[in-house]
Amino acid sequence: MRDLFEVWRNTRLVVQVAMTAALYAAVLIPFKAVAIILPGITEVRPANAIPIVCSLLFGPAAAWGSAFGNLIGDLVGGTLGAGSIFGFIGNFLYGYLPYRIWGVHRLAPRDTGSSPLAGGGVVEFVLVTGAASLVCGGVIAWGAELLGVAPFKVLSVVIPLNNFVMAVVLGPPLMLALYPRVRGWGLLHWQILGTEPVRRSVRVTIGALLCWGAAAAIPLIGLGIPAGEAGGMEIVLRVAPAIGVLLVGALMI
Repeated sequence: MRDLFEVWRNTRLVVQVAMTAALYAAVLIPFKAVAIILPGITEVRPANAIPIVCSLLFGPAAAWGSAFGNLIGDLVGGTLGAGSIFGFIGNFLYGYLPYRIWGVHRLAPRDTGSSPLAGGGVVEFVLVTGAASLVCGGVIAWGAELLGVAPFKVLSVVIPLNNFVMAVVLGPPLMLALYPRVRGWGLLHWQILGTEPVRRSVRVTIGALLCWGAAAAIPLIGLGIPAGEAGGMEIVLRVAPAIGVLLVGALMI
């Protein structure tokens, strides 16, 4: 996770944080009043494609930008509250995971001159989007249940589905349009940081598997508890170990 802190030492990456945050917030805010799913909690979010695309373009800058962009969206859109803390964490991970686990499924092209969606890249895009969506939704739903602001069983399904559908539909066209230009300008995260564009190591693979397993387990644990059998805190306690495993996996990738 060292690159997350190196962002603040590099002017170009700091600018990318600001760009990601501004773009994310600008697209989020208009839909907060017209496409509401749960009042004060979430809405239809076409902006959900932005953290995924920016993650694959800008790397660690997109993690910070996604977190701050969502926070700004809550503030300006009138939905700022205690749940925004977990919204910050969930969206941070939503922008963090894609570039860190890109290639771990052995489908992404390793040729840095080609589009990342070439060959099996589209399938890789769908997989990393699915992982990031489940992680984001799981963290936010768990936090909302902990704070008593929204039911876990609803958010743990609605948020990942909302994220995934929007990102998979809108993300690939954005990638095809932006990737060659950003690469030509030398502004891809691995160009700036001098790292490998596709990470393939035992540690990253194990971390990704932990994230995948925990993220998939989180909604299943909550949904497996019959209605009326367990109160909010019992759901929080049952899901907490999976949240812990998820965070360990995120630290490893």
